[in-house]
Amino acid sequence: MCRVRSRIVPMTGVTREEPSGSLLIRAQQAYDGVVGDPRRFDRAAADVVEAARSAADREALVVGLRAVAWAARARRENRQALRLLDEAVRLARRAGLAHRLAELHVTRAAVALELGQVAVALRDLDRAVAGDGRAVPEAEFMRAVLLHNLGRLEPAAASYRRVVADPAATLDNRGSAANNLALVAASRGRFDESLRHLDRAEELAAGIGPSMYAFVAHNRGLVLAQSGRLAEALSQLDRATELFTETGVPLGEYHMEYADVLAELRLLPEARDLAGRAAADLDAQGVLLLAAEARLTVAQTALLAGDAGAARFAADEAERLFRRQRRTAWAARATVLAAEAALLDGTADVQMVRRAARAAGYLDRSGTPSVAAAAHLAAGRLAARLGRPRVARRCLETARDRSRRGPVLLRLRGHLAAASAERLAGRDDAALRHCRAGLADLARHRAALGSTELRALASGHGVELGRLGLETLLHTGSPLRVLGWMEQTRAAALLSVEPPASDGLQDELAELRLVHAELAQALRDTGEEPAELRARQTAAEARLRRSTWQRSGSGAGRAPVCTPGELRRRLDGRALASFATVGDELVAVVLHGRRSRLVPLGPARAVRAECDSLLFALRRLVRPGRAAAVAAARASADHGLRRLAGLLLHPLEVPADVPLVVVPDGRTHRLPWAALHGAPVTTAPSAALWARTRAAAPRDAGAVVLVAGPRLPGAVAEVEAVRRCHERPAVLAGEAATVAATTDALAGAGLAHLACHGRLRADNPTFSALELADGRLTVHELDRRGIAPRRVVLAACDSAADVAYAGDELLGFVSALLARGTTGVLASTVAVGDVESVDLMRQVHCGLADGRTVADALHDARTRLDTADPRQFVHWCAFGAYGAG
Repeated sequence: MCRVRSRIVPMTGVTREEPSGSLLIRAQQAYDGVVGDPRRFDRAAADVVEAARSAADREALVVGLRAVAWAARARRENRQALRLLDEAVRLARRAGLAHRLAELHVTRAAVALELGQVAVALRDLDRAVAGDGRAVPEAEFMRAVLLHNLGRLEPAAASYRRVVADPAATLDNRGSAANNLALVAASRGRFDESLRHLDRAEELAAGIGPSMYAFVAHNRGLVLAQSGRLAEALSQLDRATELFTETGVPLGEYHMEYADVLAELRLLPEARDLAGRAAADLDAQGVLLLAAEARLTVAQTALLAGDAGAARFAADEAERLFRRQRRTAWAARATVLAAEAALLDGTADVQMVRRAARAAGYLDRSGTPSVAAAAHLAAGRLAARLGRPRVARRCLETARDRSRRGPVLLRLRGHLAAASAERLAGRDDAALRHCRAGLADLARHRAALGSTELRALASGHGVELGRLGLETLLHTGSPLRVLGWMEQTRAAALLSVEPPASDGLQDELAELRLVHAELAQALRDTGEEPAELRARQTAAEARLRRSTWQRSGSGAGRAPVCTPGELRRRLDGRALASFATVGDELVAVVLHGRRSRLVPLGPARAVRAECDSLLFALRRLVRPGRAAAVAAARASADHGLRRLAGLLLHPLEVPADVPLVVVPDGRTHRLPWAALHGAPVTTAPSAALWARTRAAAPRDAGAVVLVAGPRLPGAVAEVEAVRRCHERPAVLAGEAATVAATTDALAGAGLAHLACHGRLRADNPTFSALELADGRLTVHELDRRGIAPRRVVLAACDSAADVAYAGDELLGFVSALLARGTTGVLASTVAVGDVESVDLMRQVHCGLADGRTVADALHDARTRLDTADPRQFVHWCAFGAYGAG
């Protein structure tokens, strides 16, 4: 990971003589119990305090107050803990209990540190050592924790090692020292060593208690994440959650660090939510040490999400807190983040370059190569943007050097730094070599993930490498090289998918379908979806997602890219147009016959504006009202179609009678491409994926399956109309169209027609769904079951509205089907009327039954529509063909 956080566990308990007296024994047992399991023993500690006050047993009262204070600290009630410890210190001092006073000074130092009072903590540690020699092992452990938090890793590690090896140290101090030593090793990239320390800490946890198991599981998750083993990391972090909850440990710090892991997986909405919750919780609990770190996490996740204002505000606040706490290394991280936010929103200046470069240099000396590499990369990019090439190259080359031996994502960032430095030096071939190497690292990272969602999101890590490589190649003017680069950075997650695996998910899927059915019934009965049911739906979806996140990938990398020669052979007279956006400029590469061309198309913002206007007009025409409004919407739609054709296709000079394969980028995939060209048009997420559907090995014809979903007035009529085009199709309608029956029928089908209500989930497209008799069939379930009929007609609203992600990745019904092996899909980019689609669907199916491709059948069917009818015109625009089948 680009940041390594120090998860410090300052458990305390010094070597002591066996106490005499039953009340003192009870007090000591209560303290030992609270250290290992605070929720279980805090009541016993409170009872001891009450009994000791009644008996006027000062030593038992001092030990009992320490136990109650530690239980309060475990609940993050540090102010209360401090008051209890102050009382205990006064009592121990008056009673002359030197060794108890030393214990209290160490414990109070731990609490003061969490409150951000570094100077106070240091004074208490000095008093502990001066007051009683038996406190030395525990005081050394706490001093190591303090140094660790200050970013002084070398002396902290030396102290941790001495505590682990000291037979006079208590079990919990030795276990906690091993646990924290693992984090120091991980921050230096020594992951095998780090895991050995965690194994030792887990062995010692058996004699400490369940809270220690939780801390070890949590740190193991962080170390696995830092080493690039993200799926395993999530499993460990979820285990830690359960253990923390069982022992009553507040989850603020856990949420903060889990947010880091989610951000590395590019689950940015989830990461931002957790980071915000962590900051609020830690602020409310007064844990200022961790609250400052949580603000840094808020800044980091906001920056990744493109929210420069929130990132700058949180980073500045974090830097102020770190400086107040004398944590220079952490303040340097905040300085760099603030500079990155300023770069993003265009407010950076030369002074920020100097500050960021100084901060990066300080982090370089702190012994954390991954943090230093990220800082130098940020400083170098800032310097390059502000016209300081010498500073930029120096910082970028340092970032490259610090990244060479790290985990895969760190190496990827190192290649980005190296490519940027080479580009500044005018060495384009060297820049491209580093871009390719970085994308190869990204492919290995993606292959380690078993979740389609995570694979798609992972491509976001390669956006800058892709952009840099494309900008470099555009200068050469070679269309084929540009096309090859586009293919390296497009829909990579769809070209290599994991084997189907729905095992262990049946209960979760059944629960989600039950919730969907209850939501549908509530909507019919009351017109509303109850909050309780929506919460159950969210929880069920979260469980399903986490179960897939934790699956490791098979390690299969990206499938080979189709060569230009192979692509031309498979096009067989068709033309191909692949689009990309560089900055705000659209470009296209056109292949037709033996000719290839690179065509600049102008500002992308003009295309976006026309697309938005066209889609709005089509939505108005689906439910036509007054004649004047219909005429205005139709005029707007006609203008938009002419304008988009002029912007995107006319410059390509593809003859109107030549079939066209379109490979849009993430900004243009929702366009109604079939309505912009005079010949059959098919669309694909990448040229390689289209070529794969074209070259798919012939299969048995398979059954024709026709499904009519519930509560769709025209569905049954549509299915009745298209069934006449086929011999003995399997028909599922009414109560028979259940999820189980439909998925069973679809498995191995040659052609499937799904006339159902569609539910688009832009927030999470893996849960976009088709409504069936007993619930919803989601993209998630189709993908997990590996269901992919040879050809599919999705006669549902917005069924082609896959969601685009950074790195030109797509998630949704169409992309999931094509990735799993479907060769041709018919789907719509906007809402359509079901009754009016009957004629179009019948014509399409007659063409498919005659052996035509989906694109050819659709093109022929569109010519038979009465486009003077507003709704027929919408159908003429809305439906598109995907894939070559």
